[in-house]
Amino acid sequence: MSRTSRTFPRTIHLALHPYGVGGPGQHGLWRDPRVAKNASIDINYYIRQAQAAEHALFDALFVVDSQFINATYPAHYLNRLEPLTLLSAVATHTRHIGLVGTASSTYNSPFNLARRFASLDHISGGRAGWNVVTSFDTGTSRNYGLDEHLDYTTRYGRALEFVQVARGLWDSYEDDAFPADVARNVFLDPAKLHELNHAGEHFKIAGPLNLSRSPQGQPVIFQAGVSEEGRDLAAQVAEGIYAPGGSLEQAQEYYADIKRRTAAYGRDPEHIKIFIHGGPVVAATDEDAKSREREIFEEDNDFDRNLALLGRSFGAYDFSGHDLDAPFPDVAHLAEKGGRTGAAKIIERARAESLTLRQVAESVNQFRRSPFVGAPETVADTIEQWFDAGTFDGINLAFRTDDDLNLFVDGVVPILQKRGLFRTEYAGDTLRANLGLPVPANRHTSERRLAND
Repeated sequence: MSRTSRTFPRTIHLALHPYGVGGPGQHGLWRDPRVAKNASIDINYYIRQAQAAEHALFDALFVVDSQFINATYPAHYLNRLEPLTLLSAVATHTRHIGLVGTASSTYNSPFNLARRFASLDHISGGRAGWNVVTSFDTGTSRNYGLDEHLDYTTRYGRALEFVQVARGLWDSYEDDAFPADVARNVFLDPAKLHELNHAGEHFKIAGPLNLSRSPQGQPVIFQAGVSEEGRDLAAQVAEGIYAPGGSLEQAQEYYADIKRRTAAYGRDPEHIKIFIHGGPVVAATDEDAKSREREIFEEDNDFDRNLALLGRSFGAYDFSGHDLDAPFPDVAHLAEKGGRTGAAKIIERARAESLTLRQVAESVNQFRRSPFVGAPETVADTIEQWFDAGTFDGINLAFRTDDDLNLFVDGVVPILQKRGLFRTEYAGDTLRANLGLPVPANRHTSERRLAND
């Protein structure tokens, strides 16, 4: 399936998603002797991961986050660093790789968060990205003085307005606002500083932000919506998406739907890059890789942990009090303010196949298996097949160990490069440049130019 004989205009974007001692479904990873037991709170772990990904010319390092736990949560979630603090440290040890952090629009203030991401953008020289989430875990509300999690409509309405406010604040200064002219004794041109004076349904914010624009203009907005509200929010504001993946057909449907919605909002579909999740298993031969995949499944096959993982889709609900061999219980109401879309799929499948609670829990990790399993050539072939089929613009890669990352980087990446599917050098120094995204014009500069035309 080599592409060396013809030119291919689109290339694949790659991001690295470090999970430290083990994320969702990786129940046995913390026991691996190759994994430091403090990996999730060791900044040197993240620096090494970012530098390895940068050496391989990856687009971004992606850091997830949540603000609610209980003892059943994945090991990485129980003890991990706050994303913006973490990424600011990583920024000083890297030069090209993008730095994308997750932050909730439900449990943050627009001014404060806009300032923090703008600061990361400056510290990194224009490599910051914000993964906008509305908070999956319903228990988060109790950590912010609220008795209940906000409903879907409120959360997504707030998220849209939050992003709009943040972008307005990031435009507080025009690009040439600071002449710093000693001879004229002029540091700031006050005509290039703008208050926001936003008054909306969810926020009332004056501005301006006390930080100028970075080399990429504004941080890149990412989003990970699956529901109707999430897909619509992505189509309106996202420049990058972390997609749910699933089967090839499911990924095709999601990809086509998001691109269609984006165009319907008058945006260029090429200005939204869709990343699917990928946890490749690479080995010397296809059989070795399949054998390793089976080993991983057994390492992570902890029924009690799978049952707890299932509960996260239903507001961290504890299913252990139910009869495991009875039909899957009626708990749809528990997901209304949490993982509604994922929960609905679980319920639909349980009903259609008459599954017991035990059977549903046992299948939780089955659906997390990667399609990218095999020898380097096989994995490259599958990636190419999915890419050609219109399922993604990039892959958000998660590896269990440094060895697994190196197997992909040393084995698969050179094949993709040879086929013209992946870069051989960075396009620029900013995240936008490497993703092929435009630098957003400052709104006040644009208005002035229109007025003068």
